Amino acid sequence: MARVRMNWERLVRATLSREQLRNAGQGPERIGSGIAGAVPASLGRSSNIDAILQAADEIQDEDPNVARILCEQAYSMAQNLDPNSDGRGVLQFKTGLMSIIQQKLAKKDLHQLDRSHDTERLWEFYQKYKRRHRVDDIRSQEQNLRESGIFSTSMGDGTEMRKVIATLRALVEVLEALSKDADPYGVGRQIMEELQRIKKDEATLSGELTPYNIVPLEAPSFTNAIGIFPEVRGVISAIRYTEQFPRLPANLEISGQRDADMFDLLEYVFGFQKDNTRNQRENLVLSVANAQARLGIPVDPEPKIDEKAINEVFLKVLDNYIKWCKYLRIRLAWNSMQAINRDRKLFLVSLYFLVWGEAANVRFLPECLCYIFHHMAKELDAVLDHGEANTAPSCMTENGSVSFLEKIICPIYETMAAEAARNNNGKASHSAWRNYDDFNEYFWSPACFELRWPMRTDSPFLLKPRKGKRTGKSTFVEHRTFLHLYRSFHRLWIFLLLMFQALSIIAFKDGHINLDTFKTVLSIGPTFTIMNFIESCLDVLLMFGAYTTARGMAISRVVIRFFWCGLAAAFITYVYLKVLEEQNQRNSNSYYFRIYVLVLGVYAAVRVVFALLLKCPACHTLSAMSDQSFFQFFKWIYQERYYVGRGLYERISDYCRYVLFWLVIFVCKFLFAYFLEIRPLVKPTRIIVDLPSLQYSWHDLISKNNNNVLTVASLWAPVIAIYLMDIHIWYTVLSAIIGGVMGARARLGEIRSIEMVHKRFESFPEAFVKNLVSPQAKRMTFDEQAPQVAQELNREYASIFSPFWNEIIKSLREEDFISNREMDLLSIPSNAGSLRLVQWPLFLLSSKIFLAIDLALDCKDTPADLWNRICRDEYMAYAVQECYYSVEKILHSLVDGEGRLWVERIFREINNSISDGSLFTTLTLKKIPLVLTRFSALFGLLRNENPDLANGAAKALFDIYEVVTHDLLSSDLREQLDTWNILARARNERRLFSSIEWPRDPEIKEQVKRLYLLLTVKDSAANIPKNLEARRRLEFFANSLFMDMPPATPVSEMIPFCVFTPYYSETVLYSISDLQKENEDGISILFYLQKIFPDEWENFLERIGQSESGGEVDLQENSSDSLELRFWVSYRGQTLARTVRGMMYYRRALMLQSYLERRSLGVDYTQNSLPLTQGFELSRESRAQADLKFTYVVSCQIYGQQKQRKAPEAADISLLLQRNEALRVAFIHVEETGTTDKVSREFYSKLVKADIHGKDQEIYSIKLPGDPKLGEGKPENQNHAIIFTRGEAIQTIDMNQDNYLEEAMKMRNLLEEFRRDHGIRHPTILGVREHVFTGSVSSLAWFMSNQETSFVTLGQRVLAYPLKVRMHYGHPDVFDRVFHITRGGISKASRVINISEDIYAGFNSTLRQGNITHHEYIQVGKGRDVGLNQIALFEGKVAGGNGEQVLSRDVYRLGQLFDFFRMLSFYFTTVGYYVCTMMTVLTVYIFLYGRAYLAFSGLDRGISRYAKLTGNTSLNAVLNAQFLVQIGVFTAVPMIMGFILEMGLLKAVFSFITMQLQLCSVFFTFSLGTRTHYFGRTILHGGAKYRATGRGFVVQHIKFAENYRLYSRSHFVKALEVALLLIVYLAYGYIEGGGFSAVLLTLSSWFLVISWLFAPYIFNPSGFEWQKTVEDFDDWTSWLLYKGGVGVKGDNSWEAWWEEEQAHIQTLRGRILETILSLRFLIFQYGIVYKLHLTGKDTSVAIYGFSWVILVFIVMIFKIFTLSPKRSGNFQLMLRFVQGVTSIGLVLAVALVVFFTDLSIADLFASILAFIPTGWLIICLSITWKKIVRRLGLWDSVREFSRMYDAGMGMILFAPVALMSWFPFISTFQSRLLFNQAFSRGLEISLILAGNKANVDT
Repeated sequence: MARVRMNWERLVRATLSREQLRNAGQGPERIGSGIAGAVPASLGRSSNIDAILQAADEIQDEDPNVARILCEQAYSMAQNLDPNSDGRGVLQFKTGLMSIIQQKLAKKDLHQLDRSHDTERLWEFYQKYKRRHRVDDIRSQEQNLRESGIFSTSMGDGTEMRKVIATLRALVEVLEALSKDADPYGVGRQIMEELQRIKKDEATLSGELTPYNIVPLEAPSFTNAIGIFPEVRGVISAIRYTEQFPRLPANLEISGQRDADMFDLLEYVFGFQKDNTRNQRENLVLSVANAQARLGIPVDPEPKIDEKAINEVFLKVLDNYIKWCKYLRIRLAWNSMQAINRDRKLFLVSLYFLVWGEAANVRFLPECLCYIFHHMAKELDAVLDHGEANTAPSCMTENGSVSFLEKIICPIYETMAAEAARNNNGKASHSAWRNYDDFNEYFWSPACFELRWPMRTDSPFLLKPRKGKRTGKSTFVEHRTFLHLYRSFHRLWIFLLLMFQALSIIAFKDGHINLDTFKTVLSIGPTFTIMNFIESCLDVLLMFGAYTTARGMAISRVVIRFFWCGLAAAFITYVYLKVLEEQNQRNSNSYYFRIYVLVLGVYAAVRVVFALLLKCPACHTLSAMSDQSFFQFFKWIYQERYYVGRGLYERISDYCRYVLFWLVIFVCKFLFAYFLEIRPLVKPTRIIVDLPSLQYSWHDLISKNNNNVLTVASLWAPVIAIYLMDIHIWYTVLSAIIGGVMGARARLGEIRSIEMVHKRFESFPEAFVKNLVSPQAKRMTFDEQAPQVAQELNREYASIFSPFWNEIIKSLREEDFISNREMDLLSIPSNAGSLRLVQWPLFLLSSKIFLAIDLALDCKDTPADLWNRICRDEYMAYAVQECYYSVEKILHSLVDGEGRLWVERIFREINNSISDGSLFTTLTLKKIPLVLTRFSALFGLLRNENPDLANGAAKALFDIYEVVTHDLLSSDLREQLDTWNILARARNERRLFSSIEWPRDPEIKEQVKRLYLLLTVKDSAANIPKNLEARRRLEFFANSLFMDMPPATPVSEMIPFCVFTPYYSETVLYSISDLQKENEDGISILFYLQKIFPDEWENFLERIGQSESGGEVDLQENSSDSLELRFWVSYRGQTLARTVRGMMYYRRALMLQSYLERRSLGVDYTQNSLPLTQGFELSRESRAQADLKFTYVVSCQIYGQQKQRKAPEAADISLLLQRNEALRVAFIHVEETGTTDKVSREFYSKLVKADIHGKDQEIYSIKLPGDPKLGEGKPENQNHAIIFTRGEAIQTIDMNQDNYLEEAMKMRNLLEEFRRDHGIRHPTILGVREHVFTGSVSSLAWFMSNQETSFVTLGQRVLAYPLKVRMHYGHPDVFDRVFHITRGGISKASRVINISEDIYAGFNSTLRQGNITHHEYIQVGKGRDVGLNQIALFEGKVAGGNGEQVLSRDVYRLGQLFDFFRMLSFYFTTVGYYVCTMMTVLTVYIFLYGRAYLAFSGLDRGISRYAKLTGNTSLNAVLNAQFLVQIGVFTAVPMIMGFILEMGLLKAVFSFITMQLQLCSVFFTFSLGTRTHYFGRTILHGGAKYRATGRGFVVQHIKFAENYRLYSRSHFVKALEVALLLIVYLAYGYIEGGGFSAVLLTLSSWFLVISWLFAPYIFNPSGFEWQKTVEDFDDWTSWLLYKGGVGVKGDNSWEAWWEEEQAHIQTLRGRILETILSLRFLIFQYGIVYKLHLTGKDTSVAIYGFSWVILVFIVMIFKIFTLSPKRSGNFQLMLRFVQGVTSIGLVLAVALVVFFTDLSIADLFASILAFIPTGWLIICLSITWKKIVRRLGLWDSVREFSRMYDAGMGMILFAPVALMSWFPFISTFQSRLLFNQAFSRGLEISLILAGNKANVDT
């Protein structure tokens, strides 16, 4: 046992040693907690053991004996709490603690220590500790604060004060425990007296340590100023419990040191959780306090809240509830606003917040919350009307307790969880289970009240699904079919088809418009009604699965519309047929024609009237007011009535704008379609139809006796395909033009170079003050009494601007974008001194003095002319003036007596000569350079701030006297000075300038440093700053100052907001090992970044005081430097650390703004001598004001699990908490209870912050009804943590984003947009511009960056205005928080269907009468994927998400409820974009399969004999349009427009040419295939999922096999199919001009093939390096031949990968569709066999049948050769013999057939070309009908057959790659193509120095 104990102690010591080393590596902020950090949860919850051990750590160095006493007491407490050590980790903790105690004893040699005096020792230490830390003074200061509300400026650092209090509190607790055994008449009595005194004043000791989030409500805190803000005190007073309220039970426990309030009553009545109550109490306090602050700060000693503030919060929070009641036509829970007083309003708001805060997943059901609130509000009303508080019956549990969670939320959650379990992890069809929307829509009908209250467990709503039986959907079923595209946007398809029909009729009538043409055009009537009938049929069909549970009205409408549309279609079609009969009979009596026109006119008029009433803004109000049942019935038939989607209309001016936009597009589109697509095909069509019987070269089944219908179809099909999608081309072009014009009007791109920043810097202060400074700050600066001269006004502007500008420059230095020298040159003086002019940054003035001197020396004219020349450069004039006035002021401050008289005389003479115009007479200008050198020497000494140099400075000043007097001045003036008695006597006595007054005034010191730089920096600062990112940021910030934005309000009145970031397990902070880890090329992340950002690396080394020669080893040896290195690297990646740093700039900006506004809370600011830019970070009022307006919550979903397993991410997140006091982390905590056999898990949503010791401090812990992840992970992660957010706005930020201080300063301006006029509705989502900061990583990253930038700027600019269809496309949009949390949250979470969760927030906001705007005067950084594989995964995720959107009810409702033109905008900017992308690819297939048909059938040659095809005009137009879309030209149009707008024309042209040279067209073509594949497959089969792209630095080579796995089915197979079609077309097609003409005609298709096949290898780092190629081939063959097995992943085995690739085919419908699509491959074999020399001109079906016999024979031979020896038993020898004989026989048979028949060698290759697609067809069908093939025992053969195909495809791909790898220059060229030159050179050098590690076998 002793040995075990000794081993355990060794283990503990080693662990602690490692912990200390780890903590040391994390820098000074990380405080080693020793054993204090390992207290088990079971002990920590019920005791203060952790605090006692932490105190022991704190005082260990001070008094180890006392630390030992505390440890022993902690051990005793642990032993008492868990004597048997049953709790998890308790035994290990107690053993480790005992080891620590023994180590303390051993160190001090205290084994024989007498513990009987421990109490006395502890008491003595306690008294010393109190005296040393002035605890009694702290108490008195707190008392003063409570009485007066005035902060003391001498209170010191709040953090240190809290540490002292925490330690003191631990000492008191131990003293109390030990005092029981102490002498009651000695030290025991003293301890008891002290304890009694402490208990009377407990607030001081406990208030600072009570956990709180923002406002210390549970206990007062005098280190946090929020508690004394009048508006906060007013709200606390307003919710305080009064005698008017029902009496609370006497035994009700009130948490903390506060009075009872409304929340205590609600908690008691409904059984809300305590932490939920605490959380929502603070939420309400902040909401009302901020509302009050906007109305005005209360000035009374006892502040009162204005009724308007309470009404504002009340109406906003309960707005959705009020609308819900109005929609269902039920009474509100209150009679009227006038009938309820302010207390009732606060009660109702508090109740809603509490319901919402504890609703967990039910928060996704906003109308369900309305239902719950409605009934609970009535119960609350009954309680408030009684004198005694009683518990609510609805929340009573069986055991008599009260629990809202258990009785209300859990039943709903359990039903939702049971339904979610049916989705089979997202693989089940959407129609098989109810999602969140289905549950919520139950409450859109009065039938929801059948649920009753308390809720009936047997109601249909709470009915849990039974096995094999569906519970039924709501009114919408998400069936997986492309038909949703027609159903949702049927108006678009009807319009396009009708226009095509009309244009075709006109074209076939040769453009003649007459009555006959008019009658024919009227055929669009039957077409219209039939297409409407089809849409109504789809309504009936796609509602299957909801008939049993849908509302009766919804079913009735579907049935009525079905019969109505059917009858209308039948009647109109019948009448039109009669019209045609009349027309054919040439009957003059047009009876049916008149009826037809009348019916069609009335029908059209009715449709137009209803369209106007429901969609046109001007008529919508009239429609809404109409209560006529007849009218309402037809409205209901025309458009279904939902709770959402009502009022989707815009202001008439906005409506006209987007109507005009689309009318322009229609004119362009239909002119193009008529003249270049439709009309040129008329003549060829007539010729083909009228041709006599043609000779077919195959056995034709359709067209031979049917006017060559397939030939006509092959000619028209690609035209129709382009016709359906080219509207998107016109939209792209027009939106680019409109977006460019709007951007120019918004003044974007006015300042787009650093030269422009220099030129316009003088106007920055005024623009900054106008837009970004609040009126309150302006009033404090400007003297309203004094008249403002222009110069003085500019100086005032500069003085306000300077602290903000300097903070921006400081932040750039902290981020290492600029050097120290650049920071000095960029900083602007305070302009608050006595100097009479504006002082500008030195980067504007550098070298200007020397240029002015040159002008003076060359000047031959008058002084006035010289000054005019100087003034031509305004900054040169500023430099000369500042130099002159500064020298005068500095000299005055340095000398006194005779020296001062000399200075005054000199400047008086110079001033007089300037005014007289005799300056050239007074001064000898040629001596000015000499004078400047003397001044430079003087200022060089003075700037060192070393008074020991005073003698040298005095000598330098005497030299100046000598030079000025005897060289610079004229002879007359020199004689006067020499004969001046006072001066002569002082000079003779050597008193003149013998000593100086060393500068001590901060203003003088600043001027000395500045003047020295001004006189010594000779280089031009035109390139300052040098860093491109610093330039970009300053350029954009400067430009934004002149853009239109709302004026800034005071910080106290601004809209409060929260930043919200979801995080899962991405990189938080790179570790040292991550930085050093080298890839196979020997490239580490650190090396990569040093080459990508060389200037930033140099600045970093300068900042930490290291030289470049020191190397990385020195950095890693120093713990603080190594931590800085980790942060430096992490800030250049897509890490959480970067995001947190960026978002915390908001707080820093608010602190600065608040500090300069000087909101006084009793602080005497005159005592504060700190400079402006330093004092704000130490100001408690500024910090409190910032915290009142800004919070930052990061939802780290699995942070609890990461902490348990001690993951490095947990330590890094903890480090971020320590470095950012305002940061909060929310996470899901899981507690497991029960035995090993049966473990039950409880889930908690927790919020933590860093405490005074840097450890996590739990603020709130709210129990959840179960596992919160029922749907998609990210929205569920957001939902659990959103209850911890605060404010009226919430900015959603992803963890790969960044922010900048200068942009954070504009946040309060942006938030004011919520109050601006943006249409008939206030904004609910503010769109924000993004800057993609990953563009410099590689060429691919640059392409992606430009594409993304064009969308988030120009694209979204047009979507928001004029189109009014901008949605939420991700981060960093700013939400109206209250609007969204009361309407379902900021995203949707249903599994799979809401995989693109972000955009559904935009859908939901729009449907619920929100308004989404876009603003570009502020920007946020954004990281994007930088490698091809990452980009492909991302685009696959987005395309799959859009595929799911096609099926969603949100898209359906928006497509149905928008007016026609807004619907067009919505379609082409959401799912329509992907439909058009898919149509672009399908056009290639349609064209080539049509050409293949003509080639195989021989009709192309036959037709050419009769007539030359004249349809090439249409064909060329189609193919050119398709090709331009394919290579990304139209994707690039908005990009180019953005370049021109923001970079200038020349830079835009240069950038575009550079992109083309870097093969961006290949990238865009490849991306086209990615989007098409995932979008189409998602709609057909599903399978959309979140794809983790990885956000690291992509510098590693991707193996060939990995690329093959990722792109085989999405690109390679399709590219090879297109290649086969092209080969067939070239081989058998007839084209005038031969094969070259065919290649030109199909150029776009060849480009597509090459791009899809080889882009992954072109854009693969080191893709053409020979050694890599050899290794890739070995890896690929190993993967291909590895058999795999159970548990083997697809990355390791071809067989496992092949099985995974089939997983998407799940349903019978999917199998049927896949079978139909696969049948296209039959055309190859069918066509080629009739083209063989062997078959001649025989076109019988037998030929084709015989080809299948040959194919079966080949398959059998393949089976013989691939038969596994293991299965052949003992016949291996016989098998080999048979294989050999078969081989010889096969060769002989082929030779004999070739020799004795007409079979040629070309026929052999043609046969291979025929059988390859057929073989692929067999594989596809076998995979589709896998179960049948398995039963037939053919699955193994199919697998081997597939392996052979993949091997063949791999070789086709690998051969060109291997060939190009032979040539070394190709690899070098590729590196230059992919990366910037700096990294490419570094890569080559690194490989040389490393001895080419990739080629060395280690």
